[in-house]
Amino acid sequence: MTSNLSPFSKPAFRHLFSAQITSLIGTGLTTVALSLLAYDLAGDDAGRVLGSILVLKMVAYLVIAPVAGGMAHLLPRRMWLVGLDVLRAAIVLCLPFVDQVWQIFVLVFVVNAASAAFTPVFQAIIPEVLPDEKAYTKGLSYARLAYDLENLASPALAAALLVVWSFGSLFLANSLTFAISALLIMTAQIPQAAPTDRTGGIYANTVFGIVAYLKTPRLRGLLAVYFAVSSVGAMIIVNTVVLTRGILGGTELLTTSFLACAGAGSMCAAFLIPRLIERVGERHLMLAGIVAAAVAMLLGGVLMISDLASVFAFAVLWLITGAGTTFAQTPGGRLVQRSAGDGDRSAFFAANFALSHGGWLFAYGIVGWLGSLADLSAAFLASGGIAIGSVIVAVMLWPKEDRLEIKHSHPGFWHEHPHDHNDPHHVHVHEHAAETDKHRHRHFHPPVTHKHRFVIDSHHTKWPMESGDRV
Repeated sequence: MTSNLSPFSKPAFRHLFSAQITSLIGTGLTTVALSLLAYDLAGDDAGRVLGSILVLKMVAYLVIAPVAGGMAHLLPRRMWLVGLDVLRAAIVLCLPFVDQVWQIFVLVFVVNAASAAFTPVFQAIIPEVLPDEKAYTKGLSYARLAYDLENLASPALAAALLVVWSFGSLFLANSLTFAISALLIMTAQIPQAAPTDRTGGIYANTVFGIVAYLKTPRLRGLLAVYFAVSSVGAMIIVNTVVLTRGILGGTELLTTSFLACAGAGSMCAAFLIPRLIERVGERHLMLAGIVAAAVAMLLGGVLMISDLASVFAFAVLWLITGAGTTFAQTPGGRLVQRSAGDGDRSAFFAANFALSHGGWLFAYGIVGWLGSLADLSAAFLASGGIAIGSVIVAVMLWPKEDRLEIKHSHPGFWHEHPHDHNDPHHVHVHEHAAETDKHRHRHFHPPVTHKHRFVIDSHHTKWPMESGDRV
């Protein structure tokens, strides 16, 4: 494996990446169509409807993702992903036929619940398909590029399709993209899920990922970084139209141009991440990126208060913000996969997905309400201030010396989990002593002090604060 290894040299990644792009394009078309459908049904109250849809989306992510991620190790992953794609296709297919606002809410919640169950499992498969960390980093960057290109391309594609189709037909197109995604996943060689030591019911498996995530210092720091990203990103999503139309006096073209600036900054950052991350590491790159984005927001507030607002100045700030947030969030996948045992990866990615979206739910409310109840300068300062505060928390929580292998000790205890007899912890005699395959029965772990890659799992329930700590 070399640093020049392309993730596209892996057929499984090509299929999964194609599935991601296909579903992203369809989802982008549905975003446009939902706006038109909301206006058709609610008229001038469409803004409230769309705002409620965003809240429902976040609630679905928060509630469903941990349950799905916690139980994913019990399910055949290919059929799980394909089934959820088919479900999403069927739900979206119903949207053109709704005639009441409440029907939109129900269908949107269900389709986002399916996405919340789909995405963490999908994300957990990628590092298994790309075991080389450098190739995985490139894969994360390509995924970020795909997301940004979808944000730029989908509105243009929707506009072109609306010339010959009604907006209801965009839902049909999205349904087709989910069906194509399902076919691509069906043809991908998805590795068999690694076994996990976890037992217990739905509740135990649901809370495992969140509890283990929050016990891992680097992931607590990552969550603080994500919270900073959401406070800045919400400002871009919610208030770009207010800035461009209400403050700068522009047209819809200026609004889309500003969003394009943020997207261009993000894409440039995505290209640079694989090279920069090898030089400075995740911690420095992510913290520097979010500090740059936070400072851009604070400068925006200063420009507003000083009455120095100009199109060029804010366009540059949007470019910086797009790049900074991408530097801050894209490498997060490396930290999650590094912090999880092989069999627990879906639970960790689900916790990451749910907890990070909790920040967006909070940020949408704070930034949106301040922009409308106070003024835009207050929203800028709040966005940047919350991000800076979150960075300070991240620096405190994320150790500078983030060691992978940690010396720790275990007391003697009885335990039941899959094991073989090829390591010093499982040298015991029973009727299957000659077996080399993994098997399961209750057995005794003698007291031991050792050093290895440390993750929170059924054997390690507490992060050691000092070398040799009992876990």
